[in-house]
Amino acid sequence: MSQPSWFQRYLLPGFAFKAVVIGGGYATGRELAEFFLPSGPWGGLMAIALATAIWSAVCVATFLFARATGSEDYRTFFRNLLGPFWGVFEAAYAIFIVLILAVFGAAAGAIGEAVLGWPPLVGALCLTVGIAGFVTFGNTAVERLFKYVSFFLYGVYALFVILAFSRFGDRIAAGFATPAPIDGWALGGLTYASYNIIGAVVILPVVRHMTNRRDAVVAGLLAGPLAMIPAALFFICMVAYYPQIGSEALPSDFLLQRLNFPAFHVAFQLMIFAALLESGTGAVHAINERLAHVWTQRRGGDFPHRWRLAVAGVLLVGSIFIADRFGLVTLIAKGYRLLAWMFLAVYVAPLMTWGVWRLWKGHAPRVATV
Repeated sequence: MSQPSWFQRYLLPGFAFKAVVIGGGYATGRELAEFFLPSGPWGGLMAIALATAIWSAVCVATFLFARATGSEDYRTFFRNLLGPFWGVFEAAYAIFIVLILAVFGAAAGAIGEAVLGWPPLVGALCLTVGIAGFVTFGNTAVERLFKYVSFFLYGVYALFVILAFSRFGDRIAAGFATPAPIDGWALGGLTYASYNIIGAVVILPVVRHMTNRRDAVVAGLLAGPLAMIPAALFFICMVAYYPQIGSEALPSDFLLQRLNFPAFHVAFQLMIFAALLESGTGAVHAINERLAHVWTQRRGGDFPHRWRLAVAGVLLVGSIFIADRFGLVTLIAKGYRLLAWMFLAVYVAPLMTWGVWRLWKGHAPRVATV
């Protein structure tokens, strides 16, 4: 077997983590408006910095614990961390999967409606087909998706910032110069970081590329900034139209209309769809890898492609209809805060206390995973 490359060891985990957290609300700006913008321009940046630091710290601890316990899927990880209580996380993750896939479906539907005039359900179904196609073929297909979409995404965000400053840079500067309350920035950053940090466990299949503890630490430290840089850049552009942009269902479309650059408008919407695709793929792939691990232990051989496709189909179709029923803004505003507290209780708190203590003392043995 060939030695893992530096990209696989250091950058792929960050790209994969970004792929899971970027999703529908991040890429469209809706999550940024919900959790960061209420604290004003400077308070929002403080919240973003806090969330980035939390992500990096928890990613480092997660990767180290996963390597120490041989955990390459979330089920094995939580059997090692929580013991007989690992099923509590499984229940929380099931709620998470349905909710975020519904958010992704709602966002894809909104994009299809805004750009092409499609009924919302059509855009959501296009996303469903794309996710199912990638997860069917396992780790290799999913990791390639993370890699190439990441390059496309960073490039589009960089171009967006350049265009935004050229068209309404004066408004951005004025927004940061205008006094605004910064109340609640810590809670906003903590909440945003908490429900998204689950991405560190979702991407555990990439831990197999890490060769030592140093790889886990470096990859974890890089994961936070790699995931948050596009959000910070986009937030800065949003300040140009603070506070009215906070009520927009698609802040990205609001800004793109003011750029008045039709070709880039289409490119940005394609980037958002690609972000939804990689986020949804990462979330569903984690379920498949959890099932694949059990399948291999009990039956031997690889988890069949047809079963990967079937699992994806059940999860996606059910979630898409939830998206069609409730819509993007409601799902983000009400569902994500519940997830934040759930994951703080069943993942972050146990990992950063009991899990870190076991790592420090060298008491992180593997448990049976069947």
